[in-house]
Amino acid sequence: MYYWIVIAGYLIGSIPFSYLIARCWKGIDIRKCGSGNVGMTNVWRNAGPVAGVLAFVGDFGKGVLVVILARHYGSPLLVAGSGMAALAGHSWPVFLGFKGGKLVATGVGIIAAISFPVGVLTMVIWLVVVGLSRYVSAGSITAVVSIPLLMLVFRLEWPYLAVGVFFAAFAVYKHIPNLKRLVGGTEPKIGRKKL
Repeated sequence: MYYWIVIAGYLIGSIPFSYLIARCWKGIDIRKCGSGNVGMTNVWRNAGPVAGVLAFVGDFGKGVLVVILARHYGSPLLVAGSGMAALAGHSWPVFLGFKGGKLVATGVGIIAAISFPVGVLTMVIWLVVVGLSRYVSAGSITAVVSIPLLMLVFRLEWPYLAVGVFFAAFAVYKHIPNLKRLVGGTEPKIGRKKL
């Protein structure tokens, strides 16, 4: 009955906050700068930390919004479907020719709205790994892989666990180039522009 919520989830997920903020803040097309990725890290490196934080807040917030909207109208299954649609929208946004970001901020927003403790622990893991390694990608990969395990610990319902598994698998896939650079020692650390 509320399948339109899933479509709304995709459209909300498609809102390219990183692109919009970089364009408004610095007058640049973030797709043509640095890594070319439409995400917080690339915005931070090329438009500054304030723009990067705003990009994160926008992408995180749209994930939260999708879950709140779906919960208002339906069951955990609708929340799961809408969350996955939002992730697809962020990765393949209709507003940017279906070329989007790597999911992490939006995905963590979805997870935090589903389970606040899991969301907080995910962000703590990200901060610890990034702080120790100085690699944003290493923190992102470690954090997203931990999500299904944390969901099992907190005994979340299976539709939510499905979102966690989908998010983790999808995000790792999107980070394959980063994994290759990490292995090859060419992945840029925080404070350095992409090589």
